[in-house]
Amino acid sequence: MCGMNSVRSPMAELLARRALPASTFVASAGIRAGERDPFVDMVLAEEGLSLHERQPRTVDDLEDHYFDLIVTLSPEAHHAALELTRSMAVDVEYWPMPDPTIVSGTRDHIMAAYRDVRERLKRRIAARFG
Repeated sequence: MCGMNSVRSPMAELLARRALPASTFVASAGIRAGERDPFVDMVLAEEGLSLHERQPRTVDDLEDHYFDLIVTLSPEAHHAALELTRSMAVDVEYWPMPDPTIVSGTRDHIMAAYRDVRERLKRRIAARFG
């Protein structure tokens, strides 16, 4: 879960789907729906992954609201998840991730920031889920 489900959380969703058994339900959402980010598509393609036609979505857009674990990637999403799960038996973990959209400079600098987030997510997923 993230702020707009356009950068960090869709990356985490695809990386987790690849790393976890197919029987594990994985979905990502944001507090608000953002716009599709082409840099996300590029760094996922480097891993052989694709969002295909998937567009950013909000928590309200999810068909299922029953989760065992919610991983939040931004402070805003973490606070929203804690509020959302106040009366639910759901674990919430905060994995702070930098926001690559604030990086400016050359295309190479921007791509490096997105790759950094992708690699951090891969490491966290591997460490948490083996």
